[in-house]
This record gives sequence, structure tokens and C-alpha cells, in this order.
Amino acid sequence: MVAIGAPYAGAVTGSCSRSSSRKLPVRLGISCIGWDPEGILGPPKGGHIARLELRRRLGKDAEAREEFNRQIREESERRRSRREARVAPETNEGLVEYFLDTEARDIEFEIAKLRPRLNKDFFDHIQLELGNLRFAISRTEEMDDRLLELEAMQKVLLEGTEAYDKMEGDLVSTKLRLMKILQSKDRNSTLLEMVERNELSRSVLVLLDENIANALKNDQKEAAAFMESIRASILKYITI
Repeated sequence: MVAIGAPYAGAVTGSCSRSSSRKLPVRLGISCIGWDPEGILGPPKGGHIARLELRRRLGKDAEAREEFNRQIREESERRRSRREARVAPETNEGLVEYFLDTEARDIEFEIAKLRPRLNKDFFDHIQLELGNLRFAISRTEEMDDRLLELEAMQKVLLEGTEAYDKMEGDLVSTKLRLMKILQSKDRNSTLLEMVERNELSRSVLVLLDENIANALKNDQKEAAAFMESIRASILKYITI
């Protein structure tokens, strides 16, 4: 029998030590880069599939916007047709019911259309009915509801007519001021005078812009250019 002694064991041990101390070859390769704090590599670029997906989404967004705008136009046309189809009654009693049946978003339109009818006689009629309801000996639930409706309508119409009259007054005043500037032979002196009187405001500029747009629409280039020069002069004296 052959005995395994220390020399053999040492040889085996030595062989194992050399084998474990050898460095295995390392393969270097870049499989993914997800960290680039210096921005050396630039923004990531997608392939043609990503570009096609982007185009598809943009196309859908454009179609959705067009569909939304189409619905808005159709709704506006329906509202306009419905407004024009309504005929206000000739009597104050009928006019009261007409306004009670008017949608809140159409109140301003109806006030402008029927402003001459919203006079003292009409509001006196409302006040008379309100008095009869308030001092009725026996009041029903329907009468209480009617009272609340009339009070709310009266408030809305009074405030609406006041705002409309103020707007109309401001518009007339603005037209006169703009006409004064357009007809002035000494534009700068006129503008200085208007500034001192606090007559030069943004409303004058807005009205002038509307006139410029109308002139361009009607191919009145000289008139538009003249008003553009006036606009430039006005901007020197007012702050938008």
C-alpha cells in the first residue's frame, strides 16, 4: 500500500493554489447606459417606431381638437338660431314669462335685444305683482315660489340694464374720443390734452384696433396704415 504523505499532499495543495490565483479573462462590453450627468451622449433618440407612434398620437390629437371645435361651432349655431327664433310677447305679463323662461347664459343677449321694452312701465308691473304676492292673505307654496322667481328676475334685469346702459354710454364716449383723434390736425397736442383730461384709455385703443381690422378686411390699406400710425402715437401716452 502506498501511503500518501506530506509531500503529495503539499503538491496537491500547491496545484490548487496556483489554479485559484490565476485571473480569468474579462470581456469588456457596454450593454446599457442610463446615467450621463454631463450630457455627453446627448438626449436619447428613439427609433422609427417611436416616431411613428408620435405621429399617430399627434394625428389623433389634431382630429380630437377639430372634432371639439366642430362641436363648439355647431352648439354656437344652435344657440344663435334658437335665440333668433324666440319672439317676445307684446304685453308686460308675457314679457315677464318670457324672461322667466330665458336661460341664464342668454340673459345679456335678451337684455340688449329688448332694452327699449325694459322701461319704468315694465318694472312697475313686476313691482305690483310682487306686492300682491307679499301681502296676500293666504299664500300657497306656488305663490312663494313665484315670489322668489320674480324677485330674482327683477334683480337680474335691473343690474343687467344698468350695466348695458353704462356700456352703451362708454361706447358712445369712446367713439367720440377716437373721432377727435382721427380728425385732429395736431395729433400730439390732442393726445396730450386728452391725457390731461383722463380721456385716453384702453377702450379707445380697442375700438381703433377693430377699425384697423375692418379696414384690412375690406382691403383699405391706406386707411389701415393711417390708423396704425395713430395707434403707435397713442401707445406713447398710455400704458396697456
